[in-house]
Amino acid sequence: MENRAICRQVVEALRNGIPPRRGVELYSVGNEKLIAGVKRHLLSAIQDQGIIRFVNGSWGAGKTHLFRQLRDLAFAENCLVSNVELNVTDAALNRFQTVFYAIARNVSTPVAEEAGSVAEAAPIRHVVRESLAFLATGDHRMPDEVTYQHMDAARTALMADPVIDIDFKKIVLAYWDTFLPEAADADLQEECRSEILQWFSGEGTVGSYRKRFDVNKVPSKDNAKLMLQSLAGFARLSGYRGLLILFDEAEQAYSVMRRSALRDAHNNLLSLINNIDGLPGLFLVYATTPDFYNDPRHGIVTYGALEGRIGRPRDSEPRALDRIWNLDAIQTHRELYQEAARKILNVYSCATNVDAVDLPTQAEIDSLVAQLLIKHPGSSSCRFWRVLTTALVLRLDDHIEGETRSTDQLYVDVMDRLREA
Repeated sequence: MENRAICRQVVEALRNGIPPRRGVELYSVGNEKLIAGVKRHLLSAIQDQGIIRFVNGSWGAGKTHLFRQLRDLAFAENCLVSNVELNVTDAALNRFQTVFYAIARNVSTPVAEEAGSVAEAAPIRHVVRESLAFLATGDHRMPDEVTYQHMDAARTALMADPVIDIDFKKIVLAYWDTFLPEAADADLQEECRSEILQWFSGEGTVGSYRKRFDVNKVPSKDNAKLMLQSLAGFARLSGYRGLLILFDEAEQAYSVMRRSALRDAHNNLLSLINNIDGLPGLFLVYATTPDFYNDPRHGIVTYGALEGRIGRPRDSEPRALDRIWNLDAIQTHRELYQEAARKILNVYSCATNVDAVDLPTQAEIDSLVAQLLIKHPGSSSCRFWRVLTTALVLRLDDHIEGETRSTDQLYVDVMDRLREA
């Protein structure tokens, strides 16, 4: 069975009514064709051209779940991933430099993911460190000692790359230099590295960076798209296929923007769409609710050029080659829910180290799914997937504790828990 630690993470997340950060593939059903298409048609092509896709889905339609699947797939296909929640404060599309900062703040690598790295203030350190290792040795894992030969090989490859901005290169070189044998003691090295990486977050002044590292700019409104292009180029130079960026406009940030800010946001999005083909190494997925397309005050219908480039969601199940993946068009039937429930049963068995024979039978699980489907109104704002996964884990908890809770009471308790979540 799968790694027990991941199974435990899955069960704990589902118990609280939220998608797990890792391991969604252990119980996912229904998106197989889309995910296979993304792997075959899109991730295989990002080294040669940039790609953008839009995800449409009402609240609870599975956007977060899909993002988890795409994240795991991208790591498996040797890509970097950055998951960014767009909002009006620290990742506003009308101020694209803040979006770049958020991308750098949330980027992760397959090696760091495999190692289970905890949340960090500057996870881009993994990207920069692994790039040195790869360019020096051909492996993303750092050697025990960085030699001058290692540094020369990495420096030559970096400086020869025509895509990456020169100041981006200088910051990377400054970070790499902290690994040389004559560098300061460990505490001072780490302090220096943290200060260098602040450049990616727009912290500090141009003057301070010019004095220390001979750079002439920091990421800003005027060059944020150039820096994003450089980051994608740096990913490819460092032995990765590219960078998958998952944009989630979960807070509907555009709906609270002033008209001028909304137009700036729409212009930035239009610029990304118009230029994405020429940005190899970038794969952007932008998830929104239906209001993004049809709201008469804030939706893209207010900007004909943008609406024309994006289009409208089709009333058909999503395919990888579609510009918009419409999750609201997915038709889910009882058998599919039951298949997912059986998978969760196996994950729960692994997580708790309880033999399957000591858990409810598949027939009992199928019956629970059918009963919950009857109880849950189709018009509910809470999608059945969340009800199902949370209820199933709670029922399994009851079973191993020897407790009895009616399906009616279970449903009430689950809905209360989901409202709190």
